[in-house]
Amino acid sequence: MTVRQEQRARAERTPPPASKWTDKAVYAAGAVVWRIVDGKLRILLIHRTKYRDVTLPKGKVDPGEMLAETAVREVHEETGIRVSLGVPVGVSRYHLASQKQKVVHYWAAEATDDAIRTSTFVPNREIAAVEWVSAKKARERLSYPVDLEILDFFTNLVEDGVLRTFPVIALRHAKALSRSEWDGTDAARPLTERGRKQAASIVGPLHAFGARKIVTSDAVRCIETVRPLAKALDRKLVKTEKISQDAWEDGTSDLRAVVGRRVRAGKPAVLCSHGPVLPGLLSEIALATGTIQGSYLSSAADLEPGAFSVVHLSATNPGSGIISIETHIPKV
Repeated sequence: MTVRQEQRARAERTPPPASKWTDKAVYAAGAVVWRIVDGKLRILLIHRTKYRDVTLPKGKVDPGEMLAETAVREVHEETGIRVSLGVPVGVSRYHLASQKQKVVHYWAAEATDDAIRTSTFVPNREIAAVEWVSAKKARERLSYPVDLEILDFFTNLVEDGVLRTFPVIALRHAKALSRSEWDGTDAARPLTERGRKQAASIVGPLHAFGARKIVTSDAVRCIETVRPLAKALDRKLVKTEKISQDAWEDGTSDLRAVVGRRVRAGKPAVLCSHGPVLPGLLSEIALATGTIQGSYLSSAADLEPGAFSVVHLSATNPGSGIISIETHIPKV
C-alpha cells in the first residue's frame, strides 16, 4: 500500500462518531486523555470508588447534548481537566444489567500544561484517584476489554505519528426560510425558528473541538448560524463572499484561498457555508493536504442544515493527509 493509499484508508476506517439513536441503548462519551512528559507519552486513567475499577473517563449523555460536548464535560467532571477533542478513537458497546446496550464514543484529547495546572480534581465519592501512566501500564491496569480496544486504536495513531491534530470544520448553515417564503434576495434569507435553535445547539459541540477561528459566507443564514458560537467564544466573525453560494453559482468563489489559509494556520477553524458549496470545500481540504479523494468526502459533504463535518489534520505535518473525518448532526 502506498503512502497515499494509506492516507485514504486511514480516513475511511476511522470509526464514525454517530450511532443510530434508539431507546434500547444508553449513549455515553469520553476520551483517551494524553500528555507528553519529558518526551514520553502518558495516558490518564481514573480509579472509580464505587466500582473499584480502573477505566477511561466517560459518562452518559445529558438531555439535549451532542456526543462531543458530553465527552468534554465528562472529562472535566471526572478529572478536573478541560480538554479539546482530537481524533475519534473508537466506539465501545456492551450490555448493562438492564439488558440495554451501552454505546460509548471516544476521542483522543491532549491535556495541555495550562489545563493540568488549573485542574480542579480532588478525590470524591465517584473518583478515588487519577493516574498518568505509559501506554504499556495502561494496558496492564485497565479493568475492561472494551477499554483495551479503544487503547489499541489510540496507540495505532501514536505509531502512525498523527496523534497531535487540529480540526477544520465544514459547517452547513442551519435551517433557513425557503426561497418561496422570502421576498428579498437569496443572500438575505434568515434562519427559521428551528434554524435558530440549531445554531444554539451546535455551540457546545463546536467548542468541544476547540473551535476558535470562525469564517463564514456573507449570506445572512450563514452569519446567523455562527453568531451564537462567536458570542460564546467572544470572537469576531470573518465574513467572506469567497465561500458564498452566490459566488459559487456565478463562478467567482475562491474556496482554495480560504481553505489554504486555514490549513497553513494549523489552528482549529469553522468554515460555515452552503450545501452546494460543501463538496468543493471538502475537496479543497483534500487537495491542500495531499489526500486521495474518495466517496468518504462526498459523505462528509452531504450535510443536513446545521450539521458539520470535522476534518482532522496533522498539527506537525498538515500535508501528510486527512487523518480522519467525522460528521455531527444537531438533535433539534
